Amino acid sequence: MNTQSLQNNLIEDKSVDYVPESERHGKPRSLFTLWFCTNIAPLAIVSGAIATETFHLNVIAALTAIIAGHMFGGLFLALTSAQGPKVGIPQMVQSRAQFGRYGSLLMICFTTVIYLGFFISNISLSGKVINNVIPTIPVTLATIIGAILATFIGMVGYHFIHKINKIGAWVMGAALIVGLILMMLQPLPADFWERGSISAAGWFGTFCIGAVWQISFSPYTSDYSRYLPANVGIAKPFIATYLGACGGTILAFVFGMMAVNIAPTSDAMMSVRHATGWLGPVLMVLFLINIICHNSMNLYGAVLSLITAVQTFRPKWSPGASVRMIFSASLLIGGVLVALGASDNFVALFINVILALISVLIPWSVINLIDFYYVNKQHYHIPSIFRADGGRYGLVNTQALVVYFCGIIVQVPFVENAFFSGPYAKLVPGANISWIIGLVITSMLYPLAHRKPNAVQKEARSS
Repeated sequence: MNTQSLQNNLIEDKSVDYVPESERHGKPRSLFTLWFCTNIAPLAIVSGAIATETFHLNVIAALTAIIAGHMFGGLFLALTSAQGPKVGIPQMVQSRAQFGRYGSLLMICFTTVIYLGFFISNISLSGKVINNVIPTIPVTLATIIGAILATFIGMVGYHFIHKINKIGAWVMGAALIVGLILMMLQPLPADFWERGSISAAGWFGTFCIGAVWQISFSPYTSDYSRYLPANVGIAKPFIATYLGACGGTILAFVFGMMAVNIAPTSDAMMSVRHATGWLGPVLMVLFLINIICHNSMNLYGAVLSLITAVQTFRPKWSPGASVRMIFSASLLIGGVLVALGASDNFVALFINVILALISVLIPWSVINLIDFYYVNKQHYHIPSIFRADGGRYGLVNTQALVVYFCGIIVQVPFVENAFFSGPYAKLVPGANISWIIGLVITSMLYPLAHRKPNAVQKEARSS
């Protein structure tokens, strides 16, 4: 199949298989619009409000913490995204090169749970928002409509997701910028600039939220860059992803922070509606569309992860578009049933489970980056990744898994979530520093314990 015919196809014909050079196309700038639009979401608005509502920072301190946190975390996201053109495979398939064919299943399972958690949570959220925008549509029907729309986008696949986010980036970006202007043009509260304080704990807590936000997207990234030509290199995809992810999220975080300071209410989204005047209702509709588009990525990633898990045990299986559509439809039905049958506090509980699982992503992200950029010098032997015996990467990389578990275990004393609080969780009041501990320890251990490249690997790299 040539590039033109690929672009003319409505539905993506691949799932987890390698994208050959003859089918590569596109420009790195598409990564900017994808990650910019994806991160302008209601959850980002609400998270930005935490800087002043929970940590009680003043506006200037909140701004610096938000920007610094996302710029730091964005490095991990962008470095992972830049791997896509080099390897031409989804992110979870690539994990076989680090952990072995069967060893990667653990990470695939964790990632699938996170994808599904966000998919189901966003189904519920989109249903409530649709009902809020159009009250004549019952919540149950609205939930089903939101789920079907997200699933449709995910079924069409990679190219449609990029196209819809390309449009969304301009629309959402312009809407938020206009909204910020409207906020600042109105009379500000007398204590707007003086309200709050500068505290190390509050600043660091806000910084951590921004950094973890970016890193948590890492399992998605090469899924959306793997069709780019390999000759685009590393720098261009990195820059496009970094600017898009950081720019969109910083804008959304700052938007939420400013809104709750200008029009304080018990709900950040209600503050947005009040602070932006006539634009408020329009923003609610745009956020609804954004939720649906973003949820299509949760579905798309969950489907790829599930197919990867099944294909691990069926190495000769080459699933295409039909398989991806069957998996998508199955997740649609299951997700809607769970969302409709769940109790009112189910979504909150599920989000807490997902946030607790974030700690397993940090060591994986570190191992992924060190292995790709330092150990294997930006080269993986793709045929081995799909071989039944794991090829040169084997079935289980014990060394990588040991380092991975060490990276998780060292976080435990510092963890604080809805289910567990470690003895040192309050070391920095209000801030979860466990991820930093895991990041540092994994970064130290993996270069010491990684499997040394053998002669075959060295030969492959030089060829």
